[in-house]
Amino acid sequence: MPIHDSITARLVAYAHERDRLLGFTPQSFFATDHGTPPDDCSARYNFAIVCQRIGLRPAQQYGRHGRGPRIHDLRRSFAARTILDWYRTGKDPAREMIRLTTYLGHTKPENTYWYIDAVSELLELASRPVMDGQDGEAGR
Repeated sequence: MPIHDSITARLVAYAHERDRLLGFTPQSFFATDHGTPPDDCSARYNFAIVCQRIGLRPAQQYGRHGRGPRIHDLRRSFAARTILDWYRTGKDPAREMIRLTTYLGHTKPENTYWYIDAVSELLELASRPVMDGQDGEAGR
């Protein structure tokens, strides 16, 4: 996955500290204090706690999540923004979809289409004919 150098440095520092605290290198990069991969529930819980701390969700009592952005919403908005960018830059989303499918870890493009929310701008752009970049003639 492409990431900025500053993020790479933080991840390397995390890995060193994780290994120091655990006393071994776990099989999963992100690990619990037992060295096992975090499960779906703990990922959602930790995301909710971070959202509360930065003000995206109201604080809750007794470890409750409350309402607000969900971790899965990041995937949906990433998918929609990626496709919007393809339209804005003149790329054919039908040809590019396999990239997004691969990036999201899906085995079939049909599974990726479920992530595309009905964003008004995206619907408008999708209804237009795709243009060849060279001669201005409609493609497809």
